[in-house]
Amino acid sequence: MATTAAAPYYDPYDFEIDADPYPVWKRLRDEAPLYFNEKYEFYALSRYDDVEQGLVDWRTYSSAKGSVLEIIKAGVEMPPGMFIFEDPPDHDLHRGILSRVFTPRRLAAIEPKVRAFAARTLDPLVGAGGFDFIADLGVEIPMRTIGLLMGIPEEDQQSLREHIDEGLRLEAGVMPEPNIGNQDSFASDYAAYIDWRAEHPSDDLITELLTSEFTNGDGVVRTLTRDELLGYIGLLAGAGNETTTRLIGWAAKLLAEHPEQRRALADDPSLIPNAIEECLRYEPPSPVQARVVMQDVGHHGRTVREGSVVLLLNASANRDERQFPDPDRFDIHRKVQRHLSFGYGLHFCLGAHLARLEGRVALEEVLKRFPDWEIDEANAVQARTSTVRGWETLPVRTP
Repeated sequence: MATTAAAPYYDPYDFEIDADPYPVWKRLRDEAPLYFNEKYEFYALSRYDDVEQGLVDWRTYSSAKGSVLEIIKAGVEMPPGMFIFEDPPDHDLHRGILSRVFTPRRLAAIEPKVRAFAARTLDPLVGAGGFDFIADLGVEIPMRTIGLLMGIPEEDQQSLREHIDEGLRLEAGVMPEPNIGNQDSFASDYAAYIDWRAEHPSDDLITELLTSEFTNGDGVVRTLTRDELLGYIGLLAGAGNETTTRLIGWAAKLLAEHPEQRRALADDPSLIPNAIEECLRYEPPSPVQARVVMQDVGHHGRTVREGSVVLLLNASANRDERQFPDPDRFDIHRKVQRHLSFGYGLHFCLGAHLARLEGRVALEEVLKRFPDWEIDEANAVQARTSTVRGWETLPVRTP
């Protein structure tokens, strides 16, 4: 007797699904391109065209109540300056302030220092027989880079990084409650740096944010308030650390699984920038974005009502065969065109260039010293968070 297959089920807090969500996401694309989860009451869009539309059309798919499911559901009011949780005009004003200080000139100047961080980290590991791509490299480079940009002393960077990690961890199978207490404590960590830089200005982002003048929506010229500054700094520290750490980890994992492509990169480092794009497409560090629907909108013959929460599965979109030929094949030579790993439209990641720079430099420096490695699978641990996906520990063996 014929049996009916169970409908596809997607749960962003299910660790078993999170270990490899791509088969579930393929079923959503094929069988339920507009999916509804009854347990947490959200819709999900999984096809490239739908996700791209959701990222671009901010008037319909709003970020103003958050871009993380549990934050939206909890009704958390985010601090001012968190422009990733805003729509225009506030978004444009707050993002514009940061883009004025987060300049190409500043990023170009920092590349030699990023390379020095990588060399200082990797040189002692040569001949050791292995290292951890996350603890020894993936954490170090973003932490030191963001710390340098912001003017945070090296001796304080590790504790701040640990604070970020603690605030992101999930328990299996449940929607977390946003840790507001952790956010308040996190903000207090940065207050001392603001006070110090107010008295001792320097060539760093905190100083520039302190002194940057802008015209607000009421036509008043002013500088950022203390709360706005704390929002900016918390956003930079969290986003700048986590996603780049996951990118470096995925690059290590994917190149271990495709040694012939790793050898091609070692032989020809000019291929590394495109390899980074393929890593981003294949395993996006930030795979899911949440939005609130501001007006009724139709998808696949159904209506999503105003006020509904929609998850935009950008990692699924990056594997949509309607957009990318043979999408489940990792290929450093692929002409990626436009993946959605950094978002799209007005919320395109402001730190995308910095993440690419750090990922490229990390791979260049690793491959100079370690053209071969294999993953110590028994001791690799996947990180469990609701906003980024990647590795908490990723030990490798080297010749």
